[in-house]
Amino acid sequence: MNKIFTTDQLINNKSNNFFLLAGPCVIEGEDMALRIAERAVEITTKLNIPYVFKGSYRKANRSRIDSFTGIGDEKALKILRKINETFDIPTVTDIHTAEEAAMAAEYVDVLQIPAFLCRQTDLLIAAAKTGKIINIKKGQFLSPDAMQFAGQKVIDSGNNQVMLTERGTTFGYQDLIVDYRAIPQMQAFHWPVILDVTHSLQQPNQKAGVTGGQPEMIETVAKAGIATGADGLFIETHENPSVAKSDGANMLRLDLLEDLLTKLVRIREAIQ
Repeated sequence: MNKIFTTDQLINNKSNNFFLLAGPCVIEGEDMALRIAERAVEITTKLNIPYVFKGSYRKANRSRIDSFTGIGDEKALKILRKINETFDIPTVTDIHTAEEAAMAAEYVDVLQIPAFLCRQTDLLIAAAKTGKIINIKKGQFLSPDAMQFAGQKVIDSGNNQVMLTERGTTFGYQDLIVDYRAIPQMQAFHWPVILDVTHSLQQPNQKAGVTGGQPEMIETVAKAGIATGADGLFIETHENPSVAKSDGANMLRLDLLEDLLTKLVRIREAIQ
């Protein structure tokens, strides 16, 4: 990971297109991750979409103690590094504690702060000190305006590489709603704003202790996000979501990705 990847490379790209963070919820194995990355690279290259491969090396926030959390930290992180080296693309993964920041930064270009942890000062400071891009997901419990304080913690720690992600706001006990006003409101802080399409469609803590979702609404939410002016999109995708080990209920089938992105590029062109 010798290259220094910046937010400017995502925003000021030659195609003037939105950028994409996409991949499986969690790294389940090397072959699976490489296949998803290869297909996503093919599609995004064809459509001139700057692409960042997404994969969690470990899932710390699970509904049940017996839920799948990962294949091992170092093993998964090495797979993320291999994707970077094989396809010459940046990668992003979540971190959960301050101690994980430096470890993960050795393997990936973007460190992602989960929504539930977006106010954790020690985590934000440790992430900032790695010099990597820091993507902070907006807590489901926060207003868009409150995210300026999370981002400012990174800035005040000496790192101006900040991105913010909208991922829905808690509506009742088991649903999320996207307030699209959040996109321009957070853009007013002069940081790139991403719409997390698939997590915005989660239905948390269903009766069996497994998160549900509404994947049939992915296209609708994504189209609205691009029309609203989101700088980037976050989409979890899997070859077969029905057997995915995490968040399969709200992931996009990989074979649907090209058609969706093609439509979104047209919307982007139309609003410019």
